[in-house]
Amino acid sequence: MSSTLFEQFEDVPAPSPPGAHEPSLTSHEDTLYMSWMEQVGPETKVMMAVRTAEGWSDPRLVQQGDDLFVNWADFPGIAVFDDGTIAVHWLREIGPSSFDYQVEISLSHDGGTTWGQPLIPHADRSFAQHGFVSKWPAGQSGLAVIWLDGRAYGAEGDEALTAPDAMQLRATMLASDGMLGDDVAIDLQTCSCCQTSLTATGDGTIIAAYRDRTDGEIRDISVARLTGEGWEKPLTVHEDGWEISGCPVNGPAISAQERTVVAAWFTGANDVPAVKVAFSEDGGLGFGDPDRIDLGNPVGRVDIEMLDDGSALVSWVEWKADGEALMLCPVRAGLGCVSSEVIAVNTAGSSVNFPRMVRAGNDVYIAWTQPVDGGDTIALRRGILRADQ
Repeated sequence: MSSTLFEQFEDVPAPSPPGAHEPSLTSHEDTLYMSWMEQVGPETKVMMAVRTAEGWSDPRLVQQGDDLFVNWADFPGIAVFDDGTIAVHWLREIGPSSFDYQVEISLSHDGGTTWGQPLIPHADRSFAQHGFVSKWPAGQSGLAVIWLDGRAYGAEGDEALTAPDAMQLRATMLASDGMLGDDVAIDLQTCSCCQTSLTATGDGTIIAAYRDRTDGEIRDISVARLTGEGWEKPLTVHEDGWEISGCPVNGPAISAQERTVVAAWFTGANDVPAVKVAFSEDGGLGFGDPDRIDLGNPVGRVDIEMLDDGSALVSWVEWKADGEALMLCPVRAGLGCVSSEVIAVNTAGSSVNFPRMVRAGNDVYIAWTQPVDGGDTIALRRGILRADQ
């Protein structure tokens, strides 16, 4: 494909076999890391691999079991501490309901060859939903972890706090030696099943993005900042005013470079589906007016990465006449989408689910679950950024 953004854009063989699904990507020191799931009879395997200049490592097993929670929207993810420790999380069923599950995280100090005992980041052990995890390096040997937590459903007293029967956004810090910090609340009433996202500014301030929820069922996007004094009060990125009585399963994405922070999200406010992007120039203390960047019929499912020139690369899914299109566009504050590009078109009956994107040095990778005859496979593409990006 021709491109104004990339010197080259190409398919890259994935390390996963046919049948694999739900990839997650991260990078560390210009090295790409990917996790995914595989089904083997009644059991699910959580796998990972590392891509260097020499190619992919052998796929490595992180966890396997017949009680892992398998879902197209809430799935395992991978992160790397600044000291090189790898963290992979997954979800395990724990109760009578299919949506009673807990978060488990395992650490590897040898590049994924061996893995430590699973850690549970949330202090709550009730039969409730705990998922939609995001992780981000915090200092040399720390990892910020956030998740949606259903402990208040059906609870009374302290566990319900001020918003009974509402999903909460909670957080902890995980050290690379496996020590967990306090389990703290960021927001006591959030949307119940939208993906979360994390980033950090140049001074180390962690910023969480998520879909909020008011008593009046307004489900717009909020962010919260973690400073040396703890988590600050969340603020709304933009008042879209999307009133919806159920969860749209369509979370935001956030990225930062020094003090510039950029958020991307889907909204259906006023019955108009839209993908929007807003920039903050003060480290996430406030955001400017958003730009709409979709082509008119978006599915959403966004991801975002900042580029060196201060623009942001946004991916999303859009319905087109010939199927489900995976879109990419560089976005500039106040100018919106500069020139959108179609990365792939899915014509199968099933969806590409939630494509994931990450930058590793001068490369941008994007991976997704690609429906094929007889099942799924993971598709992976790489764009080599032009020198002026």
